[in-house]
Amino acid sequence: MTKPIIIAHRGASGLRPEHTLAAYQLAIDQGADFIEPDLVLTKDGHLICRHENEIGGTTDVSARPEFADRKKVHVIDGERHEGWFTEDFTLAEIKTLRCKERLPQLRSGNMAYDGQFDVPTFEEVLELAKQQSARTGRTIGVYPETKHPTWFEGLGLSFDVPLLTLIRRYGLDAADAPIFIQSFEVTNLKRLRTKTKAPLVQLMAKDGGPFDLNKAGVTYASMATVAGLKEIAAYANGVGPEKILILPRDGANRTLSATSFVTDAHAAGLVVHPWTFRAENYFLAEDYRKGQSADPTYLAQHGDLIAEIQAFMAAGVDGVFSDFPGIAFAARATR
Repeated sequence: MTKPIIIAHRGASGLRPEHTLAAYQLAIDQGADFIEPDLVLTKDGHLICRHENEIGGTTDVSARPEFADRKKVHVIDGERHEGWFTEDFTLAEIKTLRCKERLPQLRSGNMAYDGQFDVPTFEEVLELAKQQSARTGRTIGVYPETKHPTWFEGLGLSFDVPLLTLIRRYGLDAADAPIFIQSFEVTNLKRLRTKTKAPLVQLMAKDGGPFDLNKAGVTYASMATVAGLKEIAAYANGVGPEKILILPRDGANRTLSATSFVTDAHAAGLVVHPWTFRAENYFLAEDYRKGQSADPTYLAQHGDLIAEIQAFMAAGVDGVFSDFPGIAFAARATR
């Protein structure tokens, strides 16, 4: 059995502001096999790395008077969002912004880096992976996610051309290339399957369903069945489930026995890369929390992430998304 891969979720985002070259570099230094950029589009069609197209929470745009009139309200994938959106900015304008920590209440230490880094393009991340592969002598893969493809297509902005142009330029349009292209939607993955040999991954959460199939009544719960996983295998190479689809929790936030998800996905020929492994007590099951719950900083304190990751590796997963790739590396090394 090949060892599970370590996917640096937005870089080493537990230790640096997410989706910055500094976060990706630290992840590589800590042993990550893949770095994960979430992709959104600018007004002029460039792919940039942000968790969402709303950038008020991850950049200093709200403090920039020259962009005050860009603040808007949009309903994206059925949810109301207020703020500043990448599709209203050119790449040149985006490059004037500076990144900041998205979770300051849990990661106050990361605020020391606020204002230091710009927003990277996908091409800059591909270049970093190429350079660091050469420097370290090990292959650093990329694991891009297309965010809100239906929304962007409605604006006349499609991921397909800029994404495929770049992965071809960097030699990643192959079935064995060190890349996985992921999405919570389905239609775009099926379309990409006809255009690229690169591995594709269907993301799924415990609740809801893919926005593009909302009217058809498709849910992630139906996709997580034996029949649903077989359907996914017709267009994708793997699945990225929310981790409690594998090890659920009870009402007291304690870990329960593993479901059949990993076994069923493997039987369908799919690799399984669950998300997201984070060290803070806030995100952990009771089994792995540490410290005194009466302490005001309790939820921001770190629990036993190594033990949690090892429990999932014991359940047979093929990789893990983690904000702390160094801890994931240690978990894999010491199982």
